[in-house]
Amino acid sequence: MSRLRAEHLYKVFGRRPEAAVQRLRDGAGREELRADGITAAVIDASFEVRAGEIFVVMGLSGSGKSTLLRMLNGLLDPTAGRVLYDGRDLTALSPRELREVRSRNISMVFQHFALFPHRSVLENAAYGLEVRGVPRAEREERAAEALELTGLGGWERSWPDELSGGMQQRVGLARALATDADLLLMDESFSALDPLIRRDMQDQLLDLQKRLKKTIVFITHDLNEAMRLGDRIAVMRDGRIVQNGTAEDILVRPANDYVASFIQDVDRTRVLTAGSIMEKPDPERLDPERPGGSAGEHAATVPSGTPLAELFAPFAHSTAPVAVTDERGQLAGIVTRERLLAALGEQPTTEVTA
Repeated sequence: MSRLRAEHLYKVFGRRPEAAVQRLRDGAGREELRADGITAAVIDASFEVRAGEIFVVMGLSGSGKSTLLRMLNGLLDPTAGRVLYDGRDLTALSPRELREVRSRNISMVFQHFALFPHRSVLENAAYGLEVRGVPRAEREERAAEALELTGLGGWERSWPDELSGGMQQRVGLARALATDADLLLMDESFSALDPLIRRDMQDQLLDLQKRLKKTIVFITHDLNEAMRLGDRIAVMRDGRIVQNGTAEDILVRPANDYVASFIQDVDRTRVLTAGSIMEKPDPERLDPERPGGSAGEHAATVPSGTPLAELFAPFAHSTAPVAVTDERGQLAGIVTRERLLAALGEQPTTEVTA
């Protein structure tokens, strides 16, 4: 079920923005408008975010991803298009109605931690509830629970400058969680962190998501982060979404040369899964006369979402296939050693050259 939907969003800065949108619709390019002093930040962006998924928007600096995010919660008004949250058109709300939606339904986690230095960790985590007018005892209780969820139990009375960068970002995440908003918007939230701390925060987010099932829009310029976090990924270039799909879709079938250049250094073993390369078990492959291939014998049994990197160990000790199970634990297919090696050697197929 769609929780958030963007429909043909445009954001143009400069003179006569509505006329500029029409020029874009008629085929004008971004550079043509720039020559006239007009910046087309987002061009005809459409997508939907399903309830309980992490939807990643990835692109280089200047691609329009942060501008797009700010239109999703009304911090920027679209020049054209609509944003629907649970079917409600946010672009049609009054300022008061929009503030109410933002305070109760949508929380934002920024790149720079945005903590108040004169407030304790607990007070920072409770700030969104304070703005909403929640009584002190209740907001502190909820903030303490959110801090516990993010691994900061015991740090409630500390000050922000006593925390590491990763811990400060956890406070920002706790502040978003304390409001119990259904939708989290995360704008380059981990990009200011050191690589090891960044990976730790990614682990933290994935662990929280398993338990809380929030709907998350996550902005990043880092492809590996996008591949690791995203249930689905939208790739942006020059204000446009040029591809939208799962990590496997983008890795195996890049939409154009631009996307293909992004993925050329990606570790396929960490993105592709057993389910994506498995084949249906056939009698010949499981022939008892075939070495290591007797019916019912498997080198290992793994869920369909298992990364290929985790299949190397079973094949190091057996020539039998690896059994792949579905969400019900039923046999869905097998991966042979030959199929694994073939998948690692396959080159991505560019569907459209642009």
